[in-house]
Amino acid sequence: MKRKLTTLAAGLFLTMAVFGQTSGPVKDYLGLAKPILFDNVPYNLSWSAHPSASYYKQEYLARNDNIDKFKRLVSIDLLVGQVNLKDIVADKIAELNNLKATNPIINHQTFSKGDEIMLDFLISQNAADGKQVNIVERNVYRYKMIKVKNGQEALLLFAVSDRAYGNDIDTFLSNLKNNKQNLLNAVGAFTLPEIKLAK
Repeated sequence: MKRKLTTLAAGLFLTMAVFGQTSGPVKDYLGLAKPILFDNVPYNLSWSAHPSASYYKQEYLARNDNIDKFKRLVSIDLLVGQVNLKDIVADKIAELNNLKATNPIINHQTFSKGDEIMLDFLISQNAADGKQVNIVERNVYRYKMIKVKNGQEALLLFAVSDRAYGNDIDTFLSNLKNNKQNLLNAVGAFTLPEIKLAK
């Protein structure tokens, strides 16, 4: 699978993408200028994109992880402009429901937290012959409207994606069943960073 960037309104934040890296230093478009400390683990900026005037995406990995077969990916997406948060989440859920028609492992739940919405969902990728599951990915998305430069409104997405591959999938799903709330609590308790868009 190759990286595919889509607009926020159409296929918001495409899931299950394996992202190719660019050479050279990675630009910090969002002005965070330091690792993200999530659940007591530092995550370093590993990839970023600014494919349109209003859309930014940055991805973070732990020190010993790699994008080709990561265990956990932390990402921050930003869409500058006035959007309806509930409509954006509804579009994402519609995408998941469409995928579920051919992939029954997919499921999702939503939670409201004040003026924020959290979306918890599980997706998978099968082998080309369809006979086995190659990847299972659990995502927790946290959406919030914020203000950025010049008081402009923007939609911020803070997301954490956990993955398992091949023989590790059964253990991953078993642990998820017993510890599902842990990641939800960690994402919900995370202090969202202050965005300082690069000029």
